[in-house]
Amino acid sequence: MFGPQAIEGLSPEETMQMLVDRAAIVDITHRYCWALDTKDWPVLDTVFTVDANADLTVDLVGREQILQRIKNALTPMDDTQHMVSNHQIVLNGDSATCRCYLQAQHVRKAAHGGPNFIIAGRYEDQLQRTSEGWRIVFRRLVVMWTEGNPAVGRN
Repeated sequence: MFGPQAIEGLSPEETMQMLVDRAAIVDITHRYCWALDTKDWPVLDTVFTVDANADLTVDLVGREQILQRIKNALTPMDDTQHMVSNHQIVLNGDSATCRCYLQAQHVRKAAHGGPNFIIAGRYEDQLQRTSEGWRIVFRRLVVMWTEGNPAVGRN
């Protein structure tokens, strides 16, 4: 699923298409983070397909369930900062996989036990090229470590 995909040996046209596709996929991961941190929920329609599924510590079926899970988790927060890096993308025609590291800071000033909670891990995505551009069809959140007060995330 994930692994290196070199551009060496490709024609200039193939190289250009690969770079354009990779940039578009990285942009999807950035758009997701900005949507979460600004609570701009409609932007998530440009991140996920309607029939997308996710494992965000619970199994979610369809974009509406994904959106509801995110809204429920983040609406009570005073602030959040989601950052992604180290993208590894493998293209296969009109489908792709992407994994990237994430670090997400969650702030809720009223939380008993302290206002901060950090989650670090990675997203493992499956994507599809659609008529509107690349979209995530499956996203898995793999939590690698946490720090701070988990009560920040409890409603």
